[in-house]
Amino acid sequence: MSFQNNIKYLKNKILRKQKSHISHSLQAIAWQRFFKKTQGKVLVGILGFFVFIAVAGYLITPDSTPACNEQILEINLQKPFSKITFLKVRRNQSIERHNFLYIMLFGQESSYTKIPIKKYYFVADSIEVELFNEVSPYNLATYHLADVCFPLSDKHEITKQNEQIEFYTVDGKKQHFPIANLQKMALQNIDNQVFILGTDRYGRDILSRMIIGSRVSLSVGFVSVAIALLIGVLLGAVAGYYRGKIDSIIMWFINVVWAIPSLLLAIAISFVLGSGFWQIFVAIGLTMWVDIARVTRGEFLSLREKEFVEAAKGLGFRDITVIFKHILPNITGTLAVIAAGNFASAILTEAGLSFLGLGIKPPLPSWGSMIKENYAYIILDYPYMAIIPAIAIMILVFCFMLCGNLLRDAMDVKSEK
Repeated sequence: MSFQNNIKYLKNKILRKQKSHISHSLQAIAWQRFFKKTQGKVLVGILGFFVFIAVAGYLITPDSTPACNEQILEINLQKPFSKITFLKVRRNQSIERHNFLYIMLFGQESSYTKIPIKKYYFVADSIEVELFNEVSPYNLATYHLADVCFPLSDKHEITKQNEQIEFYTVDGKKQHFPIANLQKMALQNIDNQVFILGTDRYGRDILSRMIIGSRVSLSVGFVSVAIALLIGVLLGAVAGYYRGKIDSIIMWFINVVWAIPSLLLAIAISFVLGSGFWQIFVAIGLTMWVDIARVTRGEFLSLREKEFVEAAKGLGFRDITVIFKHILPNITGTLAVIAAGNFASAILTEAGLSFLGLGIKPPLPSWGSMIKENYAYIILDYPYMAIIPAIAIMILVFCFMLCGNLLRDAMDVKSEK
């Protein structure tokens, strides 16, 4: 047994020694150094939270209607953590129900009309309510129980026979229920909702619009950076690898675009493409590729003279293989740092365009448009309506800028200690 134990011990020792000598790529080592720092873990956690709420979208918003645009004017300008009681009255129309994925992406139209109330009580086959924020005698309203619980047909009347209510729904089916049962069903349509961030001047839930606004900000970052990387890496790689006249022509074009202010160029492109969700992403992406192209060109000019590139050429590899399989993987770390900074710039540019009315169009919420709609309330009693989206923009941009700095430090071999 002792001999077998010694053999196992030697095998484990050899395996541990082999694992300790496993080589990693420079990118893997850089990411390991990034996650060893507490700041890196915190930043990834914050960004992961924003990504989660952006992806979940309408599944976690209190207002899951498309664009979170359920306007209830009676409860406009409610302070944060306001609690409102609603009577949900069924709409007299057929509402198409969508699947899980569709609701997550686009929301679901509500089947109910929300009536904010203070009190309620049943009277025979009806429910009488005291309306929220209304003055007597205009603060009282009466709704039939059948109208509250079911979508009714406008071709038939509601009849009552021996404590039974008979009516027709919008699909033409005849229904009959005891009044007591309808009262129990109506109680389920009375809901208390807490508005954590309050409501805006149209009575819309600010928290819901903030969540969907995060989707817009992150989407514009991803799409714009992807477009910028595609154009910038392609032009920079061709210019740096081939040099000569091709390099001169591409650099002339880069310098021309570089001379135009990014915001003015984004505004001009948005005018050409028109206003819309995807158009603004393309407009911002087409203004951010210049710095990527310049850095990529410089890296290619340096790496094309290295021995591994000469060896690849000597082995007969094609230029496209040398560019994308031998040189480009060696500059992915540098591109990641630039992409993090461009991500933050894209978010700021979209917010600025939306504030100017040239970005995402209402009713789809974005943080920039929310600031535009509510900046006048900063000097009134509701400054939080503009400050909350501004703080969200600041946090997201700050996180991406810090991520870029940490990635730069992680890839710097001189900062090993």
